[in-house]
Amino acid sequence: MKHFCLLFLFIGMHINVTYAQTSEEANAKQTIINFFEAFHRQDSIAIKKTVSSEVIMQTIGKDKQGVEVVKTANFSNFLKSIVGIPSEEKFEEKLLDFSVQVDGSMAHAWTPYEFWYNGTLSHCGVNSFQLFKEKGVWKIIYIIDTRRKDNCQ
Repeated sequence: MKHFCLLFLFIGMHINVTYAQTSEEANAKQTIINFFEAFHRQDSIAIKKTVSSEVIMQTIGKDKQGVEVVKTANFSNFLKSIVGIPSEEKFEEKLLDFSVQVDGSMAHAWTPYEFWYNGTLSHCGVNSFQLFKEKGVWKIIYIIDTRRKDNCQ
């Protein structure tokens, strides 16, 4: 009977730990969803609420000679470019999947995507987000993506 009670105690503890991790994964994921909802509305104030004040943005793609390079973007310039897109231009970054991992106050999300511009597939790739739980709120601290025009689904 003693072993039976210990088994139930262990199972109960495991369920609580699993639920807590799932909840944190969902909260980190929601931060990314909020980022993209604001992105599509071209709402720079709402975007800023999802990121750290020192967010880093990078992209991996090919330069004009076809060589793979890493480019670092200025976040303020990114915001200006999003807000500056004319209203008649339609754009959407479709996230195809989410894989979120959490360890304490750090989370990582991997999100394959397609980017559509005026109804045409522009490019595809994957986003990698690093998040930090700052004062109880998940904030994006680092974004890097890949961009390619071939091998898109």
